[in-house]
This record gives sequence, C-alpha cells and structure tokens, in this order.
Amino acid sequence: MRECKRRRARALRYDEKTEHTRIRYLRGEKMNVTYKNPGCEYSIESIMLFQTEEQTSFWSEPLLYFYPQIDKNELTGRDLAGRKEYLCEVFSEIYRNTKDESDGKAVCYNEYFAKYRSQIEDALSDAFELDARSLYNDLTGNITLNPICPRFLKERRFDVFCKSSEKGALGMSLHEIIHYFWFYVWNGHFGDSYEEYEMPSLKWMLSEMVVEALMSDRRLNSVNPYFPRENGGCVYSYFQDMMIDKTPILKTIDKLYHDNGITDFMEAAYAYCAEHEQAIRQHIGESENAS
Repeated sequence: MRECKRRRARALRYDEKTEHTRIRYLRGEKMNVTYKNPGCEYSIESIMLFQTEEQTSFWSEPLLYFYPQIDKNELTGRDLAGRKEYLCEVFSEIYRNTKDESDGKAVCYNEYFAKYRSQIEDALSDAFELDARSLYNDLTGNITLNPICPRFLKERRFDVFCKSSEKGALGMSLHEIIHYFWFYVWNGHFGDSYEEYEMPSLKWMLSEMVVEALMSDRRLNSVNPYFPRENGGCVYSYFQDMMIDKTPILKTIDKLYHDNGITDFMEAAYAYCAEHEQAIRQHIGESENAS
C-alpha cells in the first residue's frame, strides 16, 4: 500500500517539475557529489565552527582525540582569534604532510561514489517520492582536517573527514545527502525558511533522527559501513539511547516512517517531537555536557 502511494506521488511530482528541472532530466544529468580538497584555510574555518566558547565538549573534544599534538590548555586558554591563530600554526604543518593524500582521496572518493550512485538514486527516489536523478547534480564534498563534518544546505556542500576510507566517506556522505533531500521535500511541503533547519532547532533535531529510518533501505545501508548501530550508527549517539515514554525514540520514528508516505511521515514525526520537545532537549543537553 505504502509503495503504491509513493509511486503515485512520484508521478505527480514529476508532472509538476519546473521547466529547468525537466531540461536537466532530459539531458540525462545525475545526482552527483564532487569531492575535492579545498585547502588548509577552509579546514581551519570548518574546525573553528566547533571551537567557540559556546560549544560543548561533545563537539570540541573530537579534534583533540584525532590530533594529540594539540595542547588543550594552550587552545582553550585563548580567545577565539587566539584559538584560530594557534590552530593555524598546528595545522599548517599537518596539511603540508597530508595534502597529497587528500588529493588522492578526492579521486578515490569520486570513483567510489560513482560506482554506487545508481542504487543510491533509486533508494532516494523511492524514499522521498520524487526522481532523485533530477536533483542535486552539483553537491560538493570538501575533504577537510575537521573530524566534525558540517553541511551547508544553501551552498550545497558538506565536509568529509580526510582520515576516512572511501567506504567511510560514502557512509558520511549518505547521511548528508539525506538531509538535502529531506529539507527539499520538507520546504516544498511546509513552505518555511531554510534558516529554521539549523542547530538547535527542533526541525534540525528531527532531520538528524530520521536518517536511521531512511537508511533502513538495503540499497543504502549495504554501502554504509556505519549501519547498523553496532558499527557505530548513522545518527548521533544521544539519539540512539534516547527514551520517550519508555520507548526508544528512534523506534517510534522508524514506525512512523514505515507506516506513512513521506510528507505524512514528516507531519507525524514533527508533531511527536514537538509534543516531547522538552524531554528531547533535556536528554541532548545532558548527553553533550557529560561528554
């Protein structure tokens, strides 16, 4: 029943495409990610997003784990400008030593993504009830020194950690690609603003939770080394152990996903999260501060 609803919805959405999208579709363009090494300065800017006074250790500490040469006291004892100056000193040498490797990984990541692109497109088309081949043919995966990998919806780019294998990079990319499609459909349905999709809004929280349910498709999880949870998980750890009314929240989200078409799922899941927003925020806060 659900698959029939999705096929009808996909056909309707295709009929409603803009002329620009129709042309791209007819030209045979594909959903695509282009991986590249954006340089040391870009990496520093990415890292600094998670090294401000406001960030909890959940976000700031991974940098110290992967780069033990960083003096934590030296870093945290400075103001924001001083932190950036110190990290520039540390990472300029690290970047010089890893540049060739990162350049090589860009080639490897691009080839590996192309190998599985077709099945990813098929899975996303079914999940989001649209034709994924006509969307997002211009995403950029920036290979950086940052172990935390942010995404930038409007700029159509996201970061990938340089220490990742091609399998790990694809797993991380799938997480981010799902966000692009999620908010494309969400925005078309609700007509709200992209500014509302960032941390710490409830819409951001929900978008992070739903990744596991969407990743349940074999075409996606078979190429994601972080799925299932025993392999690390494809959502933040504090969602994996979050309980609402004695039930794992991800179990509830998963059931809502499999019981509904995509926009009905969005409405039901958001209503559920809004009802339990206080408990959700409390759990996240406690988890981040305990890290």
